[in-house]
This record gives sequence, C-alpha cells and structure tokens, in this order.
Amino acid sequence: MAVSVRTFPLRRFLVPRPQPTRSQGAPSPRLPLSSAPAPCRHKNQEDNHSYYVSRLYGPSEPRSRELWVDVAAANRSQVKIHTILSNTHRQASRVVLSFEFAFYGHLLRQITIATGGFIFMGDVIHRMLTATQYVAPLMANFNPGYSDNSTVVYFDNGTVFVVQWDHVYLQGWEDRGSFTFQAALHRDGRIVFGYKEIPMSVPEISSSQHPVKTGLSDAFMILNPSPDVPESRRRSIFEYHRIELDPSKITSMSAVEFTPLPTCLQHRSCDACMSSDLSFNCSWCHVLQRCSSGFDRYRQEWMDYGCAQEAEGRTCEDFQDEYHNSASPDTSFSPYDGDLTTTSSSLFIDSLTTEDDTKLNPYAGGDGLQNNLSPKTKGTPVHLGTIVGIVLAVLLVAAIILAGIYINGHPTSNAALFFIERRPHHWPAMKFRSHPDHSTYAEVEPSGHEKEGFMEAEQC
Repeated sequence: MAVSVRTFPLRRFLVPRPQPTRSQGAPSPRLPLSSAPAPCRHKNQEDNHSYYVSRLYGPSEPRSRELWVDVAAANRSQVKIHTILSNTHRQASRVVLSFEFAFYGHLLRQITIATGGFIFMGDVIHRMLTATQYVAPLMANFNPGYSDNSTVVYFDNGTVFVVQWDHVYLQGWEDRGSFTFQAALHRDGRIVFGYKEIPMSVPEISSSQHPVKTGLSDAFMILNPSPDVPESRRRSIFEYHRIELDPSKITSMSAVEFTPLPTCLQHRSCDACMSSDLSFNCSWCHVLQRCSSGFDRYRQEWMDYGCAQEAEGRTCEDFQDEYHNSASPDTSFSPYDGDLTTTSSSLFIDSLTTEDDTKLNPYAGGDGLQNNLSPKTKGTPVHLGTIVGIVLAVLLVAAIILAGIYINGHPTSNAALFFIERRPHHWPAMKFRSHPDHSTYAEVEPSGHEKEGFMEAEQC
C-alpha cells in the first residue's frame, strides 16, 4: 500500500538541535550556522544563509519597484495564463523552463507551479509538495477559483521566468481582500520575491488548513530497504537547508532578492575542488568526477559509491596515480568497470515495490552518473548492430499497426478500453487535498484542458 513520504530535518539526526536560526543547513565541520537575523530596519536588510544572500527591500526603497516584473506590459506571446490553476484550489502543474536554472547549485529545466503561492522545485513528485524543495514568496491556502479576477500567470523570456499570483484570495478569508505577488527565477541564479498587494499582516494568516511559509528550501532523497515489505524501498526526504523569512516584513510594495553563493558543485576538477576556500567541506569523488560536500541532491550516489571514504586522506595526485595504474596495458581493468556494474544493478530499482506513489529515478542527480559512463563495448561489428536495429524497428512498427487495426475493429475489448482510459487528454498534472497534518495532492488534467475531465485519485 502506498504511504505518504515523510520528511525529516537533517540536523535532527546528525547533531544536537542548535538554537533556531534564519538559515537551517546541513551540519558540517566547515559549514557555520547562520547568525541571528539583523535587527529590524526600515532600509534594506541583508542576511547570509550559506547558499544564498537575501536582501529585503521595504516599500520606500526604489529597488523594490525595480525588481518587480510588469507581466502586463510584457510580450503577450511570452505570457501565459494557466487556465486550470486560475480556476481551481490546491492544484499544481509542471512547466518547462526555456533555460537552465541553478537552484542550490543544481541545474533545473522543469518546475511545478502551485495555486498555494509557491513553486515546487523537486524532480520527483510526491504527496507533500509543501514540505520542502520549494520557492515560496507566500505559501498559504490561496483559492484562485474563488473569483473570476484571480489568475495564475507565468512569463518566460529566456532570461527570467516569472510566476504571478494575481488577485488571489485566501480560502475562508476572502473578506480580507486579494493578494498579488510574484516569484522571479533569473537565469543568473537570482530569485526575487515581489509583493504588490498584501492586504493583511502575514503572521495573521492561519496555518491550520495549509502551511504558511516564506522562503526557500531544498532536500535530498534516500532509498532505504523497508523493514516491513521484502524487496521494497522506502523513499525518505531529508531537508538539508531552509531559509525562512520574517513574515512580518512581507508588506505591499516590498521585495526580497536572493543572490546565490558558490557551492562545491560548481568545481569541475579535483584541483579546484580540493583547493576551494568555500565554507563548505568540499571533497572530490574520483569515481563520479564530482565535487560535493555530501549534502546535496546527489547524496544517494555519493553514498552508493563510497565517495566520503574514498576522499579521506587522499590527494589529487593519488587519484591520478590510480588512474594511470588502472589504465596500464598489462591489465584489462577499466576505471569505469565498477560504475557499469553498479549502474546495471540499479536499473532493477524501478521493478521493486515502493512505499510511495512516486516514480523511482535510479539517477538521483539526473545525468550525474550517465555523463561519466563512457561506452566501452565495441566487440560487436557496427554493421550487425545496424541490421538488428532496423529489424527491431520494422517489427515494432508492424506490431503498432496490427494493434491499431485490432483496437479499431474491437472497440469494446480490454485493450481498447485500456488505451481509451489513458489517452493523453486524461493524463494528469497534480491536485492537493486536505489532510489533518499536511497538504497532499491527487492528479488532475494537464494545462490547456477543461476541468470537467478531472481524474481524481483516492488518497492512500
């Protein structure tokens, strides 16, 4: 049976609970905890959060107006009103960016826009989108379906991607007025929160039905064996860093700008990694050809390949000597042999039972492993592989044609009903659901289709 994914603050398991700070990050010998927030000031306020530097601009600051992106004045071909999100409550939909956006050092091309005033930045969809991996200018129980004037709009010009929640109302608090705010993801990695209309004090917003958050968060996922179900995997989410803004500072015409700081992941060579002067404890993993502190979205690979143990007391010269020895013509061992063996075994993960309803991704970091696996099987002649490929392609086309003919001639058969129920316009995006402890979601129609066709999955 599928169960919800649980999240745990990472520091809870690794070190004694520190005093509360504005930035909660993964523990590390060289990773200092953020200092307490600066005293309240009317002018712009700056805080260092290890991964980002945040700057808060009040209503009287000219910079707050400069940071606001006027979506109404933008090129209409680059602005899209999401018709489903603009007419419903507790839903989310995935959108593809026109550029790669660096979030905590990870390059993303897809994000998930939610009606609840936030963007989910994770690559694996689960039932607790509000828990972590978010960009939240103002996460709350907004209901764009309450008013015809409420819209969820996004804008992408190749340089900046903007999501604007325009004239949206809080569920059950409609008499307090509408909210208009936006989140802008800039190509250079900056994140900007802009607030045009905030009709009430943010600390007054109730979190009983939906979390109320303002800030950033990221996490990594770990697959662990389940003690209850044989041959199953339990997906656990560990939040390794969070930035929480002071909600009392979120007012009309204010703005917050997050400027990214360098991370270990930016280093592409052993020398650059080991000589890094960053506050993170950067280590080089020769097997993965990656620099990391061990606390990022690639942690599953970092653990599987024993990168932490590999880097202990080692220098770049040691790695180079090992590489030259392994490449000697006197031996048939290749430095990538171990990679290929492990990768082939990891492909069986998808066939195992999981205790959540997400799709398993054996490559937690996207192309983190695949980019480092060079093809080495060259024993089969090229012309034979070409012939086999052509034969398989012909057989596949023939099978598709025959299946189409059969389904067309037998519209009430099990095969026909199977494909009818799963034709593209019935494939879903996502929908939130109420839950006593947290906000969950089911799946709904993708962008561009009417609401009458929603397929709503039962909560597990």
